[in-house]
Amino acid sequence: MVEVKLHDIGEGMHEGEVIHFFVKAGDSVKVDQPLVEVQTDKVTAELPSPAAGTIKDIKVKEGDVVTVGSVILTIDAASAPSAQKGEEAPENKDQPVVEKIVKAPSHTASSGGIATLNKRVLAAPYTRKIARDNGVDIEQILGTGPGGRVTDQDVYNFIEQPSESVTEVTSDRSVQEKATTSTQVYSTSESEEIPFKGRRKQIAKKMVQSLATIPHVTHFEEIDVTAVMDLKKQLKAMDPENKRGMNVSVAAFFVKAIQIALKDFPIFNAKLDEEKEVIRLEKNVNIGIATDSDEGLIVPVIQNVEQRTIRDIAVDMKDKITRAKTNKLKGPDLTGSTFTISNVGPLGSIAATPIINHPEVALMAFHKTKKTPVVLGDEIVIRSMMNVSMSFDHRVADGATAVMFTNRVKELIEKPYFMTLELI
Repeated sequence: MVEVKLHDIGEGMHEGEVIHFFVKAGDSVKVDQPLVEVQTDKVTAELPSPAAGTIKDIKVKEGDVVTVGSVILTIDAASAPSAQKGEEAPENKDQPVVEKIVKAPSHTASSGGIATLNKRVLAAPYTRKIARDNGVDIEQILGTGPGGRVTDQDVYNFIEQPSESVTEVTSDRSVQEKATTSTQVYSTSESEEIPFKGRRKQIAKKMVQSLATIPHVTHFEEIDVTAVMDLKKQLKAMDPENKRGMNVSVAAFFVKAIQIALKDFPIFNAKLDEEKEVIRLEKNVNIGIATDSDEGLIVPVIQNVEQRTIRDIAVDMKDKITRAKTNKLKGPDLTGSTFTISNVGPLGSIAATPIINHPEVALMAFHKTKKTPVVLGDEIVIRSMMNVSMSFDHRVADGATAVMFTNRVKELIEKPYFMTLELI
C-alpha cells in the first residue's frame, strides 16, 4: 500500500489546506496523475500520484487543514494493471509522494464542448478555484486557451451567461406585474462568517510569531523623491516604447538603494539564530516584495539584488508581482528573502508600524508621495516628499544604527546618481 503524504512544497511550510480532490475511492490512477490540490500560505500545488493503482482510502476531506507528513490518501499499487508503456510499477510500495507539481494531461472535448468523464480538463489551480467559488463545474466549460486549456476569462464568461430559466417569459401579463411588485424580504441576519483558514490563517500565525518573538521598534523618516522621479521621466522619454527597457518603476530604485545601504549596514541583512546564539550575516541580498492579492498577503522575492541592474530588478519585480496577484508563483519565487519592503504608497498610506517578516531583522515600508512646500536654502520650493517606516529587531540592532541605515537609503534616493558609483 502506497501512502500519499503532504510534503514540504515551500520554505517554512508546516501545513496546507486540502482544496480539491481529483479522484475518489475506487478510481484507477496512473503514475504522475494529479490527485489532490493543496493551498499553503504561499502557493497552490497539485500533488501527483507516485504509483499506478487504485485509490484505496481518502483520509481527509476538502477544506481540512493537514500538517506536513500527514497521510492524505492511500493507493493499492498491487491492483495496478501491468505497467503501460512509459510507466514502471514502483519497487518500494511504501515510497513517499514525489515532490513535484505536474500539469494535467491533454483532454478531448466532446461535440457539445463538455470534456469526457475519463479526461481531466486543462486548467490552472487558480482557475479551478474561481470555478469552485462560483459553483461552476469546470468540466462544462469549453477552454479557449492553448490545447483547450480553460482560462480565468473562460470561467468568467461562463458565469455571466444567462441561465435558461431566467430567459423564460410568461405570457400572462398580470403574473409578470405581480412578480415585479412582490413583497421584498429583508434578511434578519446581523453577521456573516468567513472561513479562517488557508493563507489567511497562515498569515495570522506568522504575524503572531513575529510579534511574539521580535521586539519591534519602528523608525520614521521623510525622503525627497523629486530627483528619482525626474530621472524616471527622463529615462522613459529617451525610450518611449520601452524597447531598451528604460521605462523602470521608482520602486526598482528603492530596492537598489536598500541593497547598497545593506552593504554598508549588513546587520540588517541578517537572521538571528537563538539556538546557536549567533547572528548570521547573509552573503546575498534577496529582497522580498510584500504584495497584496485576493488570497491575502504574499511576498515574492527578488534574488541576488547585489548582482542585478535597476533595469533587471524592475522587470523581475513587475513579473513576480503580476504572478503573485494571480496566484501563479512557484516555490523558488517565494523563498530565501533576507530583507522585505512594502510599497504601500499607491494605496494612499502615509505611515505605518509594519511587522517584520520573521526570521528577518528589518522591513521598510514606502508610503505615498505628495507635493509639499519645503525650505531649501532660504527659499520655499515644491518638492515630492515621501514618508518611510522602518521596523527592526531591537535584539539585533540599535536605534542609532537604524537611523544611520535609513539616512543612507535616503541619501541614495534623493541623489540617485550616487547609485551609479555603487553598481557592479
